[in-house]
Amino acid sequence: MTIRAVVWDVDDTLFDYTGADRAAMREHLLAEGLADGPASLTEALERWREATELHWARFSAGEVSFEGQRLDRVRLFLGRELTDTEAEDWFQRYKTHYETAWSLFPDVLPVLDALAATHRHAVLSNSSLTVQDRKLRTLGVYDRFEAVLCAAELGVSKPEAGAFLAACEALELPPHEVAYVGDHPEIDWRGAADAGLLSVWIDRHGRHTPGEVLVGRHRIASLAELPALLGADTRFGAPSTFR
Repeated sequence: MTIRAVVWDVDDTLFDYTGADRAAMREHLLAEGLADGPASLTEALERWREATELHWARFSAGEVSFEGQRLDRVRLFLGRELTDTEAEDWFQRYKTHYETAWSLFPDVLPVLDALAATHRHAVLSNSSLTVQDRKLRTLGVYDRFEAVLCAAELGVSKPEAGAFLAACEALELPPHEVAYVGDHPEIDWRGAADAGLLSVWIDRHGRHTPGEVLVGRHRIASLAELPALLGADTRFGAPSTFR
């Protein structure tokens, strides 16, 4: 089996979303006067994480619009009724802090450089094109990808097979010639494998078991491991025997 292309998740795969979100919310809470001390700040950050996960899952399931999940996150976090305008204004103040904290993970540019001559590249995200186009351009990697596909415009989200197959169709490649790299073990890892892609979980948070392999699925702790997994002849080391 020859892998000809890599399709990438964005948030917490290429882009340090969790780090940027926590840094931004910390600054935002301090600016809004909603953090009285280290304990309350930690609690507030956890409540924001829970609100984000809950309403992002609703968006992924098609229960709410992309814009709607943002407003509902703010209402749940603050625990009070807000008009759409009030919730949007609060979110935009947070977003100002968030965008100043944007950064790629350190292993991203080296691996994109290493695979540039051997593999084609695209993006598949459960976000929206408005968000991810701007993010990828700001981070300086937009031109690395032939296609950028997002759930809000596709009308189907990961882990549904249709989302992964849409990325393969955009590249005009069959699924077995495409690898998908993402940070979520169910949405990305399982979803891509079920759709017939080579599925790679980038596990940056200590749950990685070296050498663990399931059918069609692989775990890596760093993107530096990816070229060998794909059989690419790069400066990261000799090609692996995996095919």
